[in-house]
Amino acid sequence: MNEIKKSPINSLGYGFIDSRYLPKGKDEYYLRNLQNRSGIGYRQLTAYELEVLVRNRNTSANWNDVLVSDSFTPELVQNCKFFGLVRIGTLTPYYLEFHNLRRPVGLYNSTIISCDFGDNVCIDNTNYLSHYVIGNDVMIVNTNEMATTDHAKFGNGILKEGEDESIRIWMEVCNENGGRSIIPFNGMLPGDAWLWTRHREDAALQEKFKEFTSAAFDNRRGYYGKVGDRTVIKNCKIIKDVWIGSDAYLKGANKLKNLTINSSPGAMSQIGEGCELVNGIVGFGCRVFYGVKAVRFIMASHSQLKYGARLINSYLGNNATISCCEVLNSLIFPAHEQHHNNSFLCAALVMGQSNMAAGATIGSNHNSRSADGEIIGGRGFWPGLCVSLKHNSRFASFILLAKGDYPAELDIPIPFSLVSNDVSKDELVVMPAYWFLHNMYALARNSWKYIDRDKRIERIQLLEYDYLAPDTVSEIVESIAILERCTGLALARQSEKVSRHTEEELREMGASLLEHSPGQAEELEILANGWENSDRKVRLVKVAQAWSLFRELIAYYAACQLMRFIAEKDIRSYSALLQALPASLVLQRWVNAGGQLIRETELEKLISQIHSGKVKSWEQVHQWYGHQGENYSMDKLVHALAALKATTGLSVRKGEPEALGHLLRQSVATKEELTKEIYDSRAKDYSNPFRKMVYESTEEMNAVVGRLQDNGFIRQEKEALKQYRAAVEQVVTGWKLA
Repeated sequence: MNEIKKSPINSLGYGFIDSRYLPKGKDEYYLRNLQNRSGIGYRQLTAYELEVLVRNRNTSANWNDVLVSDSFTPELVQNCKFFGLVRIGTLTPYYLEFHNLRRPVGLYNSTIISCDFGDNVCIDNTNYLSHYVIGNDVMIVNTNEMATTDHAKFGNGILKEGEDESIRIWMEVCNENGGRSIIPFNGMLPGDAWLWTRHREDAALQEKFKEFTSAAFDNRRGYYGKVGDRTVIKNCKIIKDVWIGSDAYLKGANKLKNLTINSSPGAMSQIGEGCELVNGIVGFGCRVFYGVKAVRFIMASHSQLKYGARLINSYLGNNATISCCEVLNSLIFPAHEQHHNNSFLCAALVMGQSNMAAGATIGSNHNSRSADGEIIGGRGFWPGLCVSLKHNSRFASFILLAKGDYPAELDIPIPFSLVSNDVSKDELVVMPAYWFLHNMYALARNSWKYIDRDKRIERIQLLEYDYLAPDTVSEIVESIAILERCTGLALARQSEKVSRHTEEELREMGASLLEHSPGQAEELEILANGWENSDRKVRLVKVAQAWSLFRELIAYYAACQLMRFIAEKDIRSYSALLQALPASLVLQRWVNAGGQLIRETELEKLISQIHSGKVKSWEQVHQWYGHQGENYSMDKLVHALAALKATTGLSVRKGEPEALGHLLRQSVATKEELTKEIYDSRAKDYSNPFRKMVYESTEEMNAVVGRLQDNGFIRQEKEALKQYRAAVEQVVTGWKLA
C-alpha cells in the first residue's frame, strides 16, 4: 500500500531539513543562504504589491515569506501558488528570447515552493518548482516537476548525514561483477577513474581514494538545487536533485535525476528530447540528444551521447561520441567514436583514439561461467565491422581487427597490427605494422583530428594523440624482440633443431635473417604462441617488412624528439646539445593514465605518497598530473634516446657528430616516405575502379568527394615535411654534422 502522508497546508515549504540534522543555532535556510550569491537585497512586499499579486490570482499560505528586490514588478507575477520562503529578484517588462522561444520576464502559472530567483527570470507553466536557487535571465517553461530533496547529492557517490553505506552510488566499470567499482564525483578525470580501477589488491589505497572523495564534498543535508545564469529549460517532465551550471539548454527531457550538469559560457552543455539520465555527472560542453538513456555514468567534458545511445555503469572520456548503441560497465578514455546502433561494448577498458564499427560486439562473455571477464584495448583500438570478441582479451596500441567472429580469447602484443580470422585455413593471421604499410592516411589523420577536436577548457591532463609516443614506441621495442624470436624459432623449426637453441640464440638467428635475408624470412612459416587461447596456428605475415620498419620508426621518433628539443631550448651547436642532453638513459615502462602517458616509476611514487599521507586529496592528484605534463617533453626525449640505443646501439651523447647527422637526415627520408604513404593510401580511393564506378565522370567524383590535390590534411602534411626538412638541413649544415 502506498503511504500517503497528510500535513497542514501552512507547513508546505517548511522543515526542509529535519531538526536532527540542523546545527545548533542554525535555521533550515543556512545552506541556502550560502548558495545564493546573487547579492540581491530582498525585502517584504508592500501593500500595493500584495494587492496586485492577489488580483493576478496568486496565492500564498504566508505572504510574509514572499520577499522581493527593490526593482520588483508585481504585475509580472500571475496565477502562481507560493509556499515557504520565496525570494524574487528584479522583474523588468522585457521578454526573453532563445532559439525562437519568446517569453515575458516574470512568474506565470506555476507552483513555487521555497525558491530563490535572480533578476529577470521567466518561469512559465512550471507545475512544481521546489527548493531551487535560480540565477539571472533563466527561462523555465512548460516543465512538470523540478524539485530538490534535503539529501540531494547531485550525482556524487557520497553519503549525507544519517545515510547508510548500502545506498552509496558506485559505478561498476571495466567488470560486470563490480570488482573494479569506483565512486563517481564531479570533476573526476579519466586518469582518476583509471587509477582507482587498478591496484585492487591494495585495500589501503582503495580506502584512500574513497576518503579523497568523501572529503571533497559536504555531507550536510539541506543543499538546494541550482540553475545557473542564462540557462534555458523547456518542455521537460521530471528534474529532481539536479545541479545545473550557467548557459545550459535542456529541452524535452523525460527524466533527469541525481545529476550535476556542468555548463559555462565557454562550454555550454545541452540535453535534448526524450533523454533519461539518472545518477551521473555531465561535463562542460557536453551534448545529449534524442532518446538517450544513461544510468550511473560520467561524461567528461565535450563528450556526446546521441540517437538513443545507452550508457550504463560507464565513464566516457573527453571529446568522445557515442550514438545509437549500448555501452555497459566500461571505462573509455578520451577521443572515442561509436556511432552504430548494432555495436555493443561491455566490461572493457578502451584507452582512447578508438573507433567501434557497425556490428562490433566487444565483450560477449558467452565463453565464461560468470560475469567477471574484461577486455583491454590499447590506444587506437579499432574493431572492424561485425567483430565479436570474447573475454578476456588484450590488445596493444592501434590494433585493427578485421571482420570476423573470433572464437577464443586474444592477447595481441604487437602494435599497429591487422588481426584477421582466416576461417578457410582455421588460422589467426596477424600483420604487424599494417597501418604504415597500407593505410598511413588513416593513421596520421587519426592523430591530427583528435588534436584538432580537443575542445577542453581545463586541460589538467596532458593527452597524447601522436601515434609515435612512449607507449607505442615501448611496444615497438618489445615487438622487435618478439619478431626476432618468432623468426628464429621458425628457422630452427625448419631445420628441426628448436631444442638446441637458447632464447638469446633464437633472437640472434631471427635478427640476422631479417636483416640480411628478408626474402628468405618471408618464405618461412612464422608462428606466434600464446596469442590466442586455442590450439590453432597464429600466423605472422610480412614480418621482415615490419621488423625493418619498426627499427626505422624508432630512429625517426628519436630524431623528431631531438629536433623538437633543439628548437624548444634554442640550442645552436653540437657541443651545446651534448651538454643539454641527459646523462642517464634508462628505457622505462610507461602507463596510459586516462590518455596521459606517465612513467611507471612516477606512478609508483604517487601511490607511495598516497599511502604515506603526503598526497591526501584528488586536488593534489590533479596537481601531480600537471607536474607530469610539465616534465613530459623531457621524459619523452629521454625515452626516445633510450629506445634508439636499445635497438640500434647508437648513443647520441657518446657518438660522433657524423652519426647524429646521419640520424637526422635519415629521419627526413623516413618522413618523406611516410608523407608519400599518406598520399598514396588516400589516392587509392581515387583510382579504385569500384570506387569510381558510382560516378559518371572524374569531374562528378571530384565534385562529390573533393579533388585529391585539394585535400587539406595532405597539404598540411606536405608543408610539415617541407619545414622539417629545412630545419634538419639547418642543423646538419650549420653544425657541420655531415
